[in-house]
Amino acid sequence: MGGSPTPSVLCALAFYFVFLLGLDRLVQIVRAQNGTTPPSEVSALNSVFNQWGISAKYYQWNISGEPCSGAAIDNTVIWNIGNSEFNPGIKCDCNGTVCHIIQLKVYALDVTGAIPEELWSLTSLTHLNLALNYLRGPLSSSIANLTQLQTLSLGINALSGKVPKEIGKLTNLIVFYFDSSGVSGAIPYTFAALQNLTTVWGSDNELTGRIPEFIGNWSKLRILRISDLSNGSSSLAFLKDMTSLSTLILRNNNISGTIPSNIGDFQSLSQLFLGNNKLTGMLPALKSPLLHIDVSYNQLSVELPSWANNSVLATGLDCIQQNFPCLGDIPSSPKYSDFAINCGGPEIISSSQIVYEWDNETLGPATYYETSTKRWAVSNVGHFNDILNNPQYTSVSSSQINTLDSELLQTARISPGSLRYFGLGLDNGNYNVTLEFAETSFFNPPAWQSLGRRVFDIYIQAWHVYENNCEVELVDARLLEFDEEEVKRVIGVALLCTQTSPQQRPSMPRVVAMLSGDIEVSAVTSRPGYFTDWNFDTTSLEL
Repeated sequence: MGGSPTPSVLCALAFYFVFLLGLDRLVQIVRAQNGTTPPSEVSALNSVFNQWGISAKYYQWNISGEPCSGAAIDNTVIWNIGNSEFNPGIKCDCNGTVCHIIQLKVYALDVTGAIPEELWSLTSLTHLNLALNYLRGPLSSSIANLTQLQTLSLGINALSGKVPKEIGKLTNLIVFYFDSSGVSGAIPYTFAALQNLTTVWGSDNELTGRIPEFIGNWSKLRILRISDLSNGSSSLAFLKDMTSLSTLILRNNNISGTIPSNIGDFQSLSQLFLGNNKLTGMLPALKSPLLHIDVSYNQLSVELPSWANNSVLATGLDCIQQNFPCLGDIPSSPKYSDFAINCGGPEIISSSQIVYEWDNETLGPATYYETSTKRWAVSNVGHFNDILNNPQYTSVSSSQINTLDSELLQTARISPGSLRYFGLGLDNGNYNVTLEFAETSFFNPPAWQSLGRRVFDIYIQAWHVYENNCEVELVDARLLEFDEEEVKRVIGVALLCTQTSPQQRPSMPRVVAMLSGDIEVSAVTSRPGYFTDWNFDTTSLEL
């Protein structure tokens, strides 16, 4: 057992060392042919990865030495977000002497913490994807160093602070995603210089002010999504020459005035979503049968062509247009005093013998469905990303919820834009509204899946009883014992969640903390938008 190695073992060892020497020589040859990455870029990349606690797989490139090797310089495509094998991933551009890092992807890895300052020293970057993480803190003005950037993706993060005006110096930018990133403030005037943009996603942030008119000069723009602007009033005049648009989503931006009369001639336009604004006048004539439309919650007169089956403005939705009567006010229409829906699932009779009607009709990207009894209706608007293709627009969970009717909480409707339910034949009167839901989609932080928000807008007289300190009037008369302070707390949270401004709406963790009594419920200082914006005659509306 303790003797000398046999000749076969010696040969194997010798071959092993020769192989290592040969491999090292091969690496040197490859480096000589492609070039060497500047030490400053190597140091910056390693520092960023170390601070974020991530590392590439050992076989993708030389993670302990020359990064511009292996998959970083071969024909491997890393930019596809569905390619998790090369994530985190880099690509390099080499000229035989020097290599520079030009692509960096850190996508959906739940990276936490701030963006390291070293990142902004990778000045050769053309593509940077940091989406779907839990990055915090403000965006540094040093982002201006990345003047070669063509694609910048920061969407779905927990950032804070204003949108840096220095992004306006990135004049090579073609694609810019900063939706649901957490940034705030007005859209900087310096963005006028971003003339090469084709795609902008900026929805679901805490942006303020108005939609800048200079966007009308972004002649290459194809996709524009900006929603939830507060503290400003905008118009759509800037759109009149943007005939190359294919997607236009400007929801809840306090937009007034009229829709440009030539918007029906935008031949490439396939999505038009202008809901929850203050638009007036007529919806211009629309010519494309491929167009998905939602202009609800405005003050528009609408005459849709016969082909407009993709529009959510079908007959029943007259009820959500200002000054239109609902079915319950029409003498010949059916009237009801209750209805129950199993969202996204089959009919179920609950333990209390309530019949929850089925709601598994297939909903498309712009669909309105009305039950044959005209008891209720549902509308959906929005396209999912390709990786979330879901033709049913439903979600199913096998989780066992600790309740008598667990199966009611195992299906749900999902929507990338807007999902609304309507009671169509309800008699006037006082109603109890019950929402039953379980958290099956949002995870605990820190994870990008925890960054979503649920906002329930229920159009009842809660504000009036709140103003008059009579919240207890909303309690079911059959409930003999209840905590008055708890009632006020729940109603206060509900009214906070219906505020028009995203800045005034609490996050889901804060909602939970307020409902549980761990923190005080913030004061509700302004009426919900559906009162201040729509000017309802609430003396005749008792729902």
